[in-house]
Amino acid sequence: MTSKERFLAAANCQTVDRPPIWIMRQAGRYLPEYRKLKEQYDFVTMVKTPELATEVTLQPLKRFALDAAIVFSDILIVPEALGQPYYFREEGGIGMDFRLETAADIEKLAPASVVSEKLAYIADALRLVDKEVGADKAVLGFAGSPWTLACYMVEGGSSKDFTRIKALFYEDRKAFESLMTKLASAVAELLKMQLAAGADCVQLFDSWAAACAGTDYHDMSLRWIRQIIDELPVGAPIILFAKGMAHHVDSLAASGAKVLGMDWTVDLPRMRELAPANIALQGNLDPTLLSTTPDIVHRAAKELLTSMNNAPGHIVNLGHGILPSAHVECVETLVNTVVAANGN
Repeated sequence: MTSKERFLAAANCQTVDRPPIWIMRQAGRYLPEYRKLKEQYDFVTMVKTPELATEVTLQPLKRFALDAAIVFSDILIVPEALGQPYYFREEGGIGMDFRLETAADIEKLAPASVVSEKLAYIADALRLVDKEVGADKAVLGFAGSPWTLACYMVEGGSSKDFTRIKALFYEDRKAFESLMTKLASAVAELLKMQLAAGADCVQLFDSWAAACAGTDYHDMSLRWIRQIIDELPVGAPIILFAKGMAHHVDSLAASGAKVLGMDWTVDLPRMRELAPANIALQGNLDPTLLSTTPDIVHRAAKELLTSMNNAPGHIVNLGHGILPSAHVECVETLVNTVVAANGN
């Protein structure tokens, strides 16, 4: 069984020889080869240059026996394509060149139709990655959910309390829905383009889902995610990662996604009992484990594998993105532990 076959089978809740593994944000600052490349090129340049994005995407696959390559990119390429660029703040976090203040600002955003042209570099990178990995590895694309993107766009960057985006939702629903309609269409276009360019699977990151009040999660976020999934090709494997929202498992499972990503706070075996049998689960080791020692990582990975007992529909991953402080030897231990599962 190839890595791609294993990954796609698990995503469809079929029995596999061992759980497949990939790691969210698996390329990045914890890798010395990435840091070396970063000395020559800034982040945005690497994202927008297909050859560089391909090189970064493949860096972890050259070190570790991962089952999937996820294209090197950023969720904020969508706001940028619509006319709202982003940057990285010196003190940390994301900043937008400006924030959306009024309904008129939302109206000025470009239509979703610009995505295929302005984000063509993502499709080019995916085609290069697909060519490099061939039939052996799965290739993943991704995008941010409309709610998560809107949080950055209305707040003007990273936020701790999300007061502006919530105020927009509660005080001016018409403007909120105008923004979300544009974003849902743009994200759908991006994901369709990624699938057409060779992605075997795409992931939607609803990273700020937990900022929503539980009773408002559908109207704030999930409604728009469902709209996106409805626009994608029937049967396309879609992973939905809604951080902090496992208690909405029934609603998440009804979104049309085939796989639900679970953060590290979730009891994954218990969630396997609660989730529909035809929904695969991804996760969910604490990312900080990779900043400890190989022995600790090995024990934690073994405990996760044992607790899931090779249940159909489990993709091993972290419960969020890999941290810059992760140790290469810990990542290697995690991957090797999973690869060795069941004697394979």
